[in-house]
Amino acid sequence: MSDTTAAQGLSAAQAASRAAVVAAALELFAEQGFDQTSVEQIAQAAGVSRSTFFRQFGGKDDVVFTDHEELLDMLRDFLAQQHRDPWAAVCEASVLVYAHFAADPELARRRYQVVRQVPALRDREIVTVFRYERLFDEYLRASLPGLDPVDAVGFSALVTAIHNHVLRRLIRSAKKVPASVLRTALDDARRRFGVLPGDDAAPTADDVVVAVFPRATPTAEIVRRLREQLDS
Repeated sequence: MSDTTAAQGLSAAQAASRAAVVAAALELFAEQGFDQTSVEQIAQAAGVSRSTFFRQFGGKDDVVFTDHEELLDMLRDFLAQQHRDPWAAVCEASVLVYAHFAADPELARRRYQVVRQVPALRDREIVTVFRYERLFDEYLRASLPGLDPVDAVGFSALVTAIHNHVLRRLIRSAKKVPASVLRTALDDARRRFGVLPGDDAAPTADDVVVAVFPRATPTAEIVRRLREQLDS
């Protein structure tokens, strides 16, 4: 899947209009404060009507989190596709989200500063992060029948935590933090869970197959890999 924008379901004009409103809102929030900024001020700064604002967003807080709503929809579509390795698919989903915010780090920094200053926004951010984690958890359980729920939620939480850590590095630093940094960290997470495929030699046509897995490898992952090799 290519690194398309989260607003891929919208027309170019709609996406541009929403982006303008988000940028104007975050700038006003940073300058005046979240509570001190009215919807009318945001609409005027973005060059849209008040009614257009409410058609696009439910309220001021929705402006701050609109990217996440669109990204979650995008990830649901992505994970609904066929993926040979579910563990890798979850990591790739994380990279897709990161690529979206890394495309405009200044906007991400502005949003981060606004959220930090408003307790209600911080609370909503916690809930939003959990929604990513739950999406990954549910996908892994559905894709790997028999997977221990502890392994599913543990891996999902680890991927989400790593993603947020690297994203904060991007936001807090003046330097670029490439997606390769996230990919390397996610590979390490897969290695810790015993689900990072190694450079094993190609299987032969022997009647006996010997398989070696790290002790930490979940049983469902062992079954998946053995079935994949036996069916090939």
